[in-house]
Amino acid sequence: MDNLFKGRKAVIATMHRKQDVIAPLLEEAFGLKCGVAPGYDTDLYGTFSGEVDRVLSPLETVRKKCLDAMDRYGFDIGIASEGSFGPHPTLFFAHANEELLMFIDRRNDLEVVVREISTATNFNGRRIENLRELEEFAEMVQFPSHALILKDRQEKFTRVVKGIDTPENLLKHAMKFLERFGGFYAETDMRAMYNPSRMKVIGQAAEKLVSVLKSTCPVCETPGFAVTEAKPGLPCMLCHLPTKSVKAHIFTCQKCKHTEERNNPHGKMYEQPDYCDYCNP
Repeated sequence: MDNLFKGRKAVIATMHRKQDVIAPLLEEAFGLKCGVAPGYDTDLYGTFSGEVDRVLSPLETVRKKCLDAMDRYGFDIGIASEGSFGPHPTLFFAHANEELLMFIDRRNDLEVVVREISTATNFNGRRIENLRELEEFAEMVQFPSHALILKDRQEKFTRVVKGIDTPENLLKHAMKFLERFGGFYAETDMRAMYNPSRMKVIGQAAEKLVSVLKSTCPVCETPGFAVTEAKPGLPCMLCHLPTKSVKAHIFTCQKCKHTEERNNPHGKMYEQPDYCDYCNP
């Protein structure tokens, strides 16, 4: 199948400069012409700092962002991302950044979504009572390369300052908060343009999206022939009993529903006994 996307225009639903890491990859890989939606307020779907709660799931939110931008600006290709922060799903005591990146092509009835999760995040927040505590927190979260947000309290706050990315501004606003409130809550600004660590994860998600779009169905050649199921059962190297590790992936075409089973993506034939419930109960 010829490139379905070459020369077509796509809208990236962002107000936080995510196009900086998304557009170059898609333009180079497929010949797309990517632009942003001017004046499109993605904060309507939720803010990390708490002014607007996200009422939909991350998947529903990223889809709504994408479709709304396409409808508003008249594009038939839309791209959007949605980030989440919190405990890592499998690594205890580790913070994680999860990014969903969605690509919708209405002309070809195609929706592709990829997920990237990383522990390389500075996501954090702390109650601050003095400048020494602020200095320690700022150093820990990589300020000033990563911006900060100050609020009078963590929840139900009445005063918030975002995008603080210079020591001078941090000191100025911190002194005002200390004088007025006696203390304040400092947290990392997780908006992409203020957080290089998050922007890098979005870029990794974009690389994954390109890879998935390049993966075409062997039957109908539709892009987005992707993993829809992971089958456990990779045998233990020592006892040869099945483990919980991935033995194979199931790929499915969303257009013709063709499925294909492919062995462990890393070429592994056996799992280490450390991960075997029988050898290492």
